[in-house]
Amino acid sequence: MDQLLEPDDIARLREALATAGYTSREIAARIGPAAVESVRRGDFRGMLRATAERDRLATLIRLFLAGQTEPAETVAAALAPLPVAAAVSAGLVESYGDGLHAGLDLDVYTDHRGTDFWVLSDLDADARPGPLRTDHVLGVGNAATTLAAATLRDPVGTALDIGTGCGVQALELSGHATAVTATDLSDRALRFAATTAALNGLSWELLAGDLVAPVGGRRFDLVVSNPPFVVGPGSTRYTYRDSGRAGDAVCAELAAAAPTLLTEGGTLQFLANWAHVSGEDWRDRVAGWVAGTGCDAWIVQRELSDPVDYVNLWLRDASEPFDPARAQAWLDWFDAQKIEAVGFGVVTVRRAGRADPVVRAEDLRQGVEPPLGAHVGAWFARQDWLAATPDPLAARLVRAPDVRLTQEADHDGDDWAVDRQVLSQTHGLRWSEEVDPVALALVAGADGSVTVRQQLTVLAAAFDTPEPVLAAMATPVVRHLVERGFLLPAGER
Repeated sequence: MDQLLEPDDIARLREALATAGYTSREIAARIGPAAVESVRRGDFRGMLRATAERDRLATLIRLFLAGQTEPAETVAAALAPLPVAAAVSAGLVESYGDGLHAGLDLDVYTDHRGTDFWVLSDLDADARPGPLRTDHVLGVGNAATTLAAATLRDPVGTALDIGTGCGVQALELSGHATAVTATDLSDRALRFAATTAALNGLSWELLAGDLVAPVGGRRFDLVVSNPPFVVGPGSTRYTYRDSGRAGDAVCAELAAAAPTLLTEGGTLQFLANWAHVSGEDWRDRVAGWVAGTGCDAWIVQRELSDPVDYVNLWLRDASEPFDPARAQAWLDWFDAQKIEAVGFGVVTVRRAGRADPVVRAEDLRQGVEPPLGAHVGAWFARQDWLAATPDPLAARLVRAPDVRLTQEADHDGDDWAVDRQVLSQTHGLRWSEEVDPVALALVAGADGSVTVRQQLTVLAAAFDTPEPVLAAMATPVVRHLVERGFLLPAGER
């Protein structure tokens, strides 16, 4: 696969970055913690003050992180031994006024292990005036970091990144996969990914093509994708966001491919947008994507946008001049399709080989303790336990250590009467569940010393309810509380 720079020049750029100390730790040390936090809010004053005295690192920070134009001789010293002419030819830097400024984004990305990588991508809309290129290659943005945080990080043999762009997910996969394959419809994106890989001394199999087409007939242990998921009438205007499929069909297509993409026990994880259609439950629609696949799936909705906000977001995203007619056409299409809102979330599909696969689609819009991927793995582990435990009442369960009880009560003139009791998690997924007195007593007494059925024997007498009736009522409740992580198998607390 072609790269943006010749192999020798990539080696020279790597040497320049390493010599300058262009790493997250050195950058943070140079500008200070207050400036690091300020930059996250868009305030670069501290960064600029800390780099006023130019050395190699200061020049690279100002050039690639602060968007400044720097004297040509200063840039040449910072990039040495890479010749400035080679950097200009590759588009890494550009002439501007009497100096040079960044032509591409050269970012430092820290993966899930705390390892730094250099990532090359196009400058975002804030850094370059005018509309984005139609073949724009995204850098390290919110979508990339969201997917990275949601991905399972168990060691695997083979991993696939569909729609790799500049290669952020492939970098992450390199930390726990023996072999990494990455695909993209855009040849230009593959050039960026090839350059990112070479700059970091990594070797990936890079293949050109649409979605799963380049790897037809092959299977992988882990597949990830940040696809062009924007919901619309089927545009191909911008490669990074527009799939050419109408509505949310590209995400449905990815989910349906899981059985042919995954090894036994393999997992597919991707970001998705989905339509909320009038008269339909979005959970049923999206769960239908995996119908007939034989795969387990957990689909979580993290955000919800109304059509006007959604259309305006994506029209601004490409930095195009505001055009009410384009917005009108898009919104009219939403109306014609009866789309009332658009959801955003993470889809995880696992080829578990079960005759009765578990498929859940649910809201997860509360604040979650990061990283989400750790909780995804735990969710599937609990599903495995439930599948292997047809009678959860025969098990010994313990209350999770982070469960808190909140009660709401009204005063009836004589005393307080509790009318609502909510169990919540202070860590992890931070679920909240309203429970009745029996479920509350069950959770309160779950210390692993006896089985759930033995607990119910005591509770049947306390609540004056026949034990068989209580057991029938408790079984689905116990399964749900285990699935949500309020109750855990004894020994796994």
